[in-house]
Amino acid sequence: MKHIDTVLITGASSGIGYEFAKLYAKNEHNLILVARNEERLAEIREELSNVEVNIIAMDLARPAAPKELFEEVKKRQLRVNVLINNAGYGMTGNFANLEIEKQLQMIQLNVTSLTYLTHLFLQDMQEDRYGRILNVGSVASFVSTPSMSVYAATKAFVLSFSESLGSELKHQGDFVVTALCPGPTKTNFAKVANVGKLEKIFDQYGIEVSRVAAAGYNGLEKRKSVVVPGKRFSTLVRISQLLPRRQLQHLLSRNL
Repeated sequence: MKHIDTVLITGASSGIGYEFAKLYAKNEHNLILVARNEERLAEIREELSNVEVNIIAMDLARPAAPKELFEEVKKRQLRVNVLINNAGYGMTGNFANLEIEKQLQMIQLNVTSLTYLTHLFLQDMQEDRYGRILNVGSVASFVSTPSMSVYAATKAFVLSFSESLGSELKHQGDFVVTALCPGPTKTNFAKVANVGKLEKIFDQYGIEVSRVAAAGYNGLEKRKSVVVPGKRFSTLVRISQLLPRRQLQHLLSRNL
């Protein structure tokens, strides 16, 4: 029997999260969309009128937010069996020069909230012996990245956590955990992260956001543990894993 999935997507108001919402709606899955911008979420609900769409406006960078979100989902008598942890942001610049409060908030959103939400919603999934979890990482998940030190570290956590959790759940039922690790993507990430010199790379080599979401969706369907969209970036990831770490850091820091 095919599951009629209820899909919870964080960071759903734009970018990869919005594209995921469209993909799952196209395939007739009910949605719970979470983001800070309630007005934008309401617009998306009107757009995706072929399925049931619940919207929850919430800032997941607040420490209390994951539990509040879980309790709100329970209050609405909804049961999540697909969790898309997409919310997150990045910052570029020298670690010592960036505002520490914003960097700690980035850790809260990219790591702590993602972990907390996964733990909360996994409880029901384990009862059902069925669940799908997709965590959005980055090509920076594979490489310590000068000028994006904290961001890359948070995404390294996402990759390691996703792979380990997938292994834990392997014999506990029908579970899939996928880490989606895109390279530069044509979203508002570059603007938020203030990427500076890297902006040309985003403009020239960035992948269309719809392609990134489709790669993640298909990877989850095909039970892949890690997905790196685009041949160029998947090749770069493989090469980076062959180089000595010291040499790789030297190459990455040459233009700083």
